[in-house]
Amino acid sequence: MKAYNKANIPLAKTLRKSATPWERKLWYEFLRYYPIRFQRQKAIGNYIVDFYCARARLVIELDGGGHFTAAQAKKDALRAKELESMHLTVLRICNLDIDRNFSGVCEYIDSSVMNSLPQSASLTAPSSEGAFHGAAR
Repeated sequence: MKAYNKANIPLAKTLRKSATPWERKLWYEFLRYYPIRFQRQKAIGNYIVDFYCARARLVIELDGGGHFTAAQAKKDALRAKELESMHLTVLRICNLDIDRNFSGVCEYIDSSVMNSLPQSASLTAPSSEGAFHGAAR
């Protein structure tokens, strides 16, 4: 288990209850049923990440318009660097991609998970329709 700031737990719970439309779509239409467990609004270090897969050491961050300012991009880069120093891979996905290319986003996440798993853990990739084949969580 990754170390975390316990003071972030109440905020993480609030964020789970007030998810953005893009977070809800990705969670309820893909990650919730993914055969490898993901968590929403997970406290890691001093941060709360949008989605986290411990087994694949993978963080997914969804970026809305506010993430494209110079100041926010700098904060995001620092955040990613700190998470990567914990041996995590950080995927940044634009909300527009969720809207315009959801199946491509799901394939990208699946590919990233499969590439992050130890070679001994083999799963059959999920289909783009959301039905999974292979091992259960």
